[in-house]
Amino acid sequence: MSSQQSPLPIHPKKHHERKGTLNLDPYAAPDVYYGTSHSPRQVAKSRTYSAIDQRNSPLDSSIKTGRRTSHDATGNAPRRYLINVDETLKTLLAREDTDHNIQITIEDSGPKTIPLGTAASGGYRRFDVRGTYMLSNLLQELTLAKKFGRKQIVLDESRLNENPVNRMARLIKDQFWPNLTRRIDGSNIASVARDPKDWTPHPRPRIYIPRGAPEQHEYYTRVALEHPSMNLDVIWLNDPPDNEEYVRDLNSAPGLLAIEMERIEDTKDGKPDYRGLPFVVPGGRFNELYGWDSYMETLGLLVNDREELAESMVKHFCFCIRHYGKILNANRTYYLCRSQPPFLTDMALRVYDRIKHKPDSMDFLRKAILAAIKDYYCTWMSQPRFDPTSGLSRYVPGGLGVPPETEATHFVHILTPYANKHNMTFDEFVKAYNYGHVYEPELDEYFMHDRAVRESGHDTSYRLEKVAAHLATVDLNSLLYKYEVDIARTIRAFFGDKLQIPKEWHVHGQPETETSSTWDRRAKKRRQIMDKLMWDENKGMFFDYNTVKKQTTGYESATTFWAMWAGACTPRQASMMVAKALPRFEVHGGLVSGSEESRGPVGIERPNRQWDYPFGWAPQQILAWTGLLRYGFEEEAQRLAYRWIYMCTKAFVDFNGVVVEKYDVTQQISPHKVEAEYGNQGSDFKGVATEGFGWVNASYVYGLQIVNSHMKRALGAVTTWDTFKKMTEGEVMELKPEAASVHT
Repeated sequence: MSSQQSPLPIHPKKHHERKGTLNLDPYAAPDVYYGTSHSPRQVAKSRTYSAIDQRNSPLDSSIKTGRRTSHDATGNAPRRYLINVDETLKTLLAREDTDHNIQITIEDSGPKTIPLGTAASGGYRRFDVRGTYMLSNLLQELTLAKKFGRKQIVLDESRLNENPVNRMARLIKDQFWPNLTRRIDGSNIASVARDPKDWTPHPRPRIYIPRGAPEQHEYYTRVALEHPSMNLDVIWLNDPPDNEEYVRDLNSAPGLLAIEMERIEDTKDGKPDYRGLPFVVPGGRFNELYGWDSYMETLGLLVNDREELAESMVKHFCFCIRHYGKILNANRTYYLCRSQPPFLTDMALRVYDRIKHKPDSMDFLRKAILAAIKDYYCTWMSQPRFDPTSGLSRYVPGGLGVPPETEATHFVHILTPYANKHNMTFDEFVKAYNYGHVYEPELDEYFMHDRAVRESGHDTSYRLEKVAAHLATVDLNSLLYKYEVDIARTIRAFFGDKLQIPKEWHVHGQPETETSSTWDRRAKKRRQIMDKLMWDENKGMFFDYNTVKKQTTGYESATTFWAMWAGACTPRQASMMVAKALPRFEVHGGLVSGSEESRGPVGIERPNRQWDYPFGWAPQQILAWTGLLRYGFEEEAQRLAYRWIYMCTKAFVDFNGVVVEKYDVTQQISPHKVEAEYGNQGSDFKGVATEGFGWVNASYVYGLQIVNSHMKRALGAVTTWDTFKKMTEGEVMELKPEAASVHT
């Protein structure tokens, strides 16, 4: 890795002031709505929203929820309630939360009604709030108000009967993204550097600094000295940092890996000071920068005009490639040998398109493309990931022994027979195996494939289990085709068809000047190989190619549509996929990860895997929608987006605002209840969901750019696709103009 210091521009510290207002937006973010501007002194003041505006904003879904009109007796203004927070919260839970999980859902058997007093009458005149949706929204609002220290609030009824599509999109923009945003610097290093997966006898916060970032080592060393109570270890990382033995030995002292920072105003003592660039994590329990989650999240951030945050995430990836050699699975020491699906070029180009007016935007794009080129050469076109025989690439991360981020007991059923064979205790065998004191080639093979499954991002699936490291997958090679096409186009369009590679980005044995023609040829060659080795004309889809057996696997996976997203298939192949493959994967809630037939039977001895049937994931939906639009299949893209958004909205309405990591897309009643390994992040909350889940948040707001206004209204009324289709048979549904941006 480069040993040069990373130059960081100085950014002034920003000071934010919150200004109170008497004319509060009823849909304001919680920190504003329940902040200092919302005080008992304003109880009797009426807001000036017209009855017409109120009728047009929320959905009229009294059929679904039993709600009443939101206007007072005069019909001139939305109703507002005067509420004592603690008392009402206690009463609400006692009446309605019959299963005692601090949520109000369709599974609760309470009366589904509670009277609230209006603010205009000083709480004297009372009206019933009815139905699961409104009551769960009330619980959420009271929980938030209590969090902000409110004893008494004035609550606009429009926050209770808000159109659920509008509400979920609003929460994603105003609440979920901020609550998933992290920085790593001296202000929080003591907490974020602690690792719940630190299984060592003496866990403590540790930050590892690459040799090319001495300014960070100096900064964190100063932080550690000034705050000895942190017990923070600041440690230089070896160069190169991904030697397998070295990474294995780091497991005795695991820690956080430094990522990009910006220089701010010097300290009072005149010392250089820094602040971590922000990034979005997948879920509320995470503090690390994750790989392909970040790309998916970027798509949603751009919809919500958070391009500065998306720009920072690209910069983090560039830092990782420069100093660690790859975009890491996440920035922890035990991931130094492991990457994830590569999306950098598309991510960078989308961000550039939004920031191209900025004076440093071209420098941003240049650095991102340089990083992508290095990632391409070092990670994906080097052995063992690159298979020279087929000309395709595979997920084959390095590593020794048992994957350290998982407790060894996770593999007890795998390791115990070997421990018995060597007459060792379980712990003795794990240590002996990790350090090569015992030789078990079958176990080596098992963990090689296990690490490959984790690098693929699709952990776990019977598509990949015990074979992943041998597979040139459709998903990875589609992504690399996109790299090749994007790099060629960018060099040609922005850098005069000649991109000089600076020393710190240069890869030994590769050109010092890159031209578009080289990358065009690479893309053409990969497309030809994919067509020859992966395409099945009869089934109309692409399949993973086993580089050892030299044949396709035959496992039907939704990753076939990644070829459409990347533009790696011909228009004819795209048409065949829509005609033959799409019906194999389209179900109630959108696209299922794989076909039931390919997954095979499941039971006690062969449990379900979370990336198989019947589960659906946001990335599969997003990439399929975009691929369909690329090839002109607007109706199919809209239909699939509608199905997914409907399923997410229905769970949101019926289950207290839940937004989770993955869904059972075949399940119509409770799709968020997923019975598979690792549980379902985002479902375990009390009172109110405050983060959702990163790529589902993104898929929701991204999908809303694809469906048309007629569909949005139907989704707001929580109308199934089949019902909507019957209601609109014969009508021509036009693609919204803004959806054209999805093609790029």
